Amino acid sequence: MNGIAGTMNDHAANKDLMARIRTALAVSEADREDANNSAVARLLMSSFLMLFLELALIRWLGANVVHLSYFSNFVLLGSFLGIGAGFLISRKEWSIWPVSLPLLSALVIGVLRFPVSIERSGSDVIYFTSLEMSGPPAWLALPVVFALVATILAGPAELVGRCFARLNPLSAYRYDLLGSLGGILTFTALSFMWAPSVVWGVIAMAVYLLLSNPRRRLVSGAWASALLLALIIETMQPGVSWSPYYKVRTEPVTAGGPGFLLIRANGVPHQMMAPAKWKVEQGERIYETPYLRLPDNSLEDVLIIGAGSGSDVAIALSEGAKRIDAVDIDPKILSIGAARNIDKPYQNPRVHRHVNDGRAFLESTDRKYDLVLFALPDSLTLVSGASQIRLESFLFTEEAMASVRRHLKPDGAFAMYNYYREPWLIDRLAGTAARAFGHKPCVDTFAGAQAVVSIGFDETNQQCLKTWKQTSQGEITPATDDSPFLYFRGNNFPPLYAITLIAILTTSLLTVRVLGGPLKPMRPYADLFFMGAAFLLLETKNVATFALLFGTTWLVNAMVFAGVLLIVLAAVEVTRKIKTPPLPVIYTGIALSLALAWAIKPEMLLPLPFWPRLVAATLIAFIPIFLANVAFAKRFRSSGDSQAAFAINLLGTIVGGCFEYAALFTGYDNLLIVTGLLYLAAFVLIPRDKGGEAAPAAA
Repeated sequence: MNGIAGTMNDHAANKDLMARIRTALAVSEADREDANNSAVARLLMSSFLMLFLELALIRWLGANVVHLSYFSNFVLLGSFLGIGAGFLISRKEWSIWPVSLPLLSALVIGVLRFPVSIERSGSDVIYFTSLEMSGPPAWLALPVVFALVATILAGPAELVGRCFARLNPLSAYRYDLLGSLGGILTFTALSFMWAPSVVWGVIAMAVYLLLSNPRRRLVSGAWASALLLALIIETMQPGVSWSPYYKVRTEPVTAGGPGFLLIRANGVPHQMMAPAKWKVEQGERIYETPYLRLPDNSLEDVLIIGAGSGSDVAIALSEGAKRIDAVDIDPKILSIGAARNIDKPYQNPRVHRHVNDGRAFLESTDRKYDLVLFALPDSLTLVSGASQIRLESFLFTEEAMASVRRHLKPDGAFAMYNYYREPWLIDRLAGTAARAFGHKPCVDTFAGAQAVVSIGFDETNQQCLKTWKQTSQGEITPATDDSPFLYFRGNNFPPLYAITLIAILTTSLLTVRVLGGPLKPMRPYADLFFMGAAFLLLETKNVATFALLFGTTWLVNAMVFAGVLLIVLAAVEVTRKIKTPPLPVIYTGIALSLALAWAIKPEMLLPLPFWPRLVAATLIAFIPIFLANVAFAKRFRSSGDSQAAFAINLLGTIVGGCFEYAALFTGYDNLLIVTGLLYLAAFVLIPRDKGGEAAPAAA
């Protein structure tokens, strides 16, 4: 009996032990699930903050540091370096996150307190920037901005990297993409609403505080308050507002009298809104010259691209225009003209306003015009994500001039005027018009490089005081849709770019070496480095293509970036749920899709109606992106150290951002060849097992 009792006690003890083990396992599993859910929520918020902050810094710094408008790529590369550095830091015991918010506050307050105006002069690359220099010198201001941007972005990137370490690599990448997509869509919505910078700050600060350690939340709140106070002061300044492209400031010109208003965009004098009568009779002569050179023009139908605040429209009305299509890319500046122009041109029933890119409007309208006028359409910013495309780049190409000619009536004419800065630029524009129309235009110059180029559909439609004759030395070739670099003469690589890119690459290499240790252990991820470089170039090419096909508007740009993230997310989901082909097969698909994209030129798609053009452009652009990200997802899943793998991939994008400047000489189509070579290097460097598939990399 005692034996039986002992056996029964043993069974009871075993049952009790098993019950305790099951309870412990259940609690452990519940804790693990809670930990994973916490990591996912934190990953979504930190990746949202990372992308939102990157876009906000590109816009805000470009608006407040004159000349950075033309170097949004500069801030973008600083962001990439910071994100890559943040992932490397996430593998360490110390943290950069606590200094991210204080440095952001210090950057914003410092820029507002010590504004930087950089005067750029030189004959090789033309910038429409400040007429005088103030604040810290460029050699000091730009490196400080680059370093601060990188350090600030490293903070949220570190949090993303730490979440990566707690999750499956592909799951982590998936949530990172979802958070990033949320950041892009939120910033796009703010652009749509013309939201001021203080709204951007409120959203960023809310996420910062949610992610902060509760014990440090009071300190974080103090820094956030200082930042928001600075942005409130900026927003409340008289005449300050934001468009999707610029920080706009209006200043009444009391010396001119009623109706005079100076409009600054990103700190640079952009337009002088004044009564049409004053501009014609006492102001700058460029406004009246087109009508003097084209005296027999009936002006039944007039198209004005760069209509802005309406002064050019008012002059056209005073000259007798019967119907005017007034096109401008910036809705805010158009609204200022509608509300405050003393001549009230936009209230005239003969005027029809269009918020659109000028080239996109030309390609979408079937109307024929008696006069097409490019009225000072110069931008003070770049298309985000494409380092050399300005908002008006595709408006002055050889193909654009040919499109203008197709939209003219048989007795119609075309004219453009601006302060062009350099004689060679006048020769480029006049030569482009001569090629498109088949004869030389009239060219009138005032005060050096201020000029009017006028040309009739037929040579008999123009009456020149002076027919164009090239005055610049050497060959001045027209800009084209493939190389739309109007303001780059093309003789040599700009020294400013060379010095900047060398400094960025050197800084990136040192950052990887200091934070990641010796480079040799990162050899298993060398292919991911080249994939990052190739992907950035591919994205740049697609931004350029969509800007040409659908316009350089902020909405098109946002749609491209959101579309890229959705395609990348789709590639991750496919890789997670479906057995995909081996990497050699996928890389073969990448090569074929790149060859197809190179063979089908964007100009082949321009004549198509909108929806077929959109479908064709989307397929051509996104198939290689999808395949490339399937390959990346397969490699990333097999990585032994997701933090290091992702960091190396992001740092590769910095090299891709530097290679982007090769388009100045290769054109955008041939960037696809460079992209193909980078993907080939990635394929060659894949670590392989005996079966030829990617081998898991050691941690």
